[in-house]
Amino acid sequence: MPRRGLILQTRTHWLLLGLALLCSLVLFLYLLECAPQTDGNAPLPGVIGENYGKEYYQALLQEQEEHYQTRATSLKRQIAQLKQELQEMSEKMRSLQERKNVGANGIGYQGNKEQTPSDLLEFLHSQIDKAEVSIGAKLPSEYGVIPFESFTLMKVFQLEMGLTRHPEEKPVRKDKRDELVEVIEAGLEVINNPDEDDEQEEEDSPLGEKMIFNENDFIEGYYRTERDKGTQYELFFKKADLMEYRHVTLFRPFGPLMKVKSEMIDITRSIINIIVPLAERTEAFAQFMQNFRDVCIHQDKRIHLTVVYFGKEGLSKVKSILESVTSCRLNAEPGKKVFYPVVFSLYNPAIVYASQDVPPPVEQQLVHKKDSGFWRDFGFGMTCQYRSDFLTIGGFDMEVKGWGGEDVHLYRKYLHGDLIVIRTPVPGLFHLWHEKRCADELTPEQYRMCIQSKAMNEASHSHLGMLVFREEIETHLHKQAYRTNSEAVG
Repeated sequence: MPRRGLILQTRTHWLLLGLALLCSLVLFLYLLECAPQTDGNAPLPGVIGENYGKEYYQALLQEQEEHYQTRATSLKRQIAQLKQELQEMSEKMRSLQERKNVGANGIGYQGNKEQTPSDLLEFLHSQIDKAEVSIGAKLPSEYGVIPFESFTLMKVFQLEMGLTRHPEEKPVRKDKRDELVEVIEAGLEVINNPDEDDEQEEEDSPLGEKMIFNENDFIEGYYRTERDKGTQYELFFKKADLMEYRHVTLFRPFGPLMKVKSEMIDITRSIINIIVPLAERTEAFAQFMQNFRDVCIHQDKRIHLTVVYFGKEGLSKVKSILESVTSCRLNAEPGKKVFYPVVFSLYNPAIVYASQDVPPPVEQQLVHKKDSGFWRDFGFGMTCQYRSDFLTIGGFDMEVKGWGGEDVHLYRKYLHGDLIVIRTPVPGLFHLWHEKRCADELTPEQYRMCIQSKAMNEASHSHLGMLVFREEIETHLHKQAYRTNSEAVG
């Protein structure tokens, strides 16, 4: 520590000396430019015996004025450059002073305690030290690795796709686009204006000028996020006529937790209205009402149910189910936010439990497993919102006919508005599998959406693969059985 303090003091003294020299240079240039210029050999206008007209003196005055304006402009430009250099040196000196005060320990959640800039800077530096940037970490298994995702100027190549994302796509969300643009610009700033500590040599172009990189020289980049530390970026740049690459590592550290608000939510007076549009499917409705009785009536008791039935077939059975029987508030707020939960959609039980004689009861099927279902992140029919917000936003698009599309249009209205949209998986919400029929009356776009939804709801990727290669699997099993029997006989 004493040696480090001595180095900082020495740098500070040199910076102060540099500031003094620059101030002296500014004063010298000012005096030099403002001093009158004399030329002993130049003839003085108006000497006896020579006749000069009015135009001559006006031209002479204009020439002198243009000369001094040019010199003044040059002087102002030089002074501005010197001021900028002074400011940069002052910032470096202040940065050195801040680093001098940085310790080795980070800071955690401070609640309402004020944090000084030096404490925050210390914490951000500690985030970089704790992250897996300069040195690797010991991991328990291959599943503990945090993978990188790669990107270019136009595309992002991602591992975690879900059901709506693609392995290669343009960044759709504005925050992701802005993030990658900012990172590339920061990398160019590091290359074109290197610090003293950067390990790179100054290169000149073939014409002897300083080589400047731009976004067209960006080749590719990688990024990954450690949720409790920050995001790491690895950027690679290359000039087309050079064989060398420029590599820049950046890290965006996450700051300490900060309290935004702490409030009590009173839901004792909130009534939830559940509206169920129904056509046939009485068996599924009976199961729904059983769940409604167990959860909403016996436990909550502040829920109003409205069933809108289409058609006459099965209506009497639905009425008998309703006669036999006679959540959401935390994430919906009138005029502020609406709730769009993501439900877990179950696959076809006939395929999931094909190895069993009979599928288990529905209660035993309600599990979150990869081969039993998926998070329905492309569905927006399940929503919780206040009637006032629904009317303010304009409600459903009544021009939409047939299956699908009306829920997406309503969801997009909220996205284009000022309300906060809460979108999150809810473990207690399940979408039971049912056979889907895509009618011929649908538009081509609706029919395509219906077929895609039908395919996604049928089974997992592995189960569908087993169905596709079923004949090949059966042939293999027959060969194995034949070989085993032959060996036993022999």
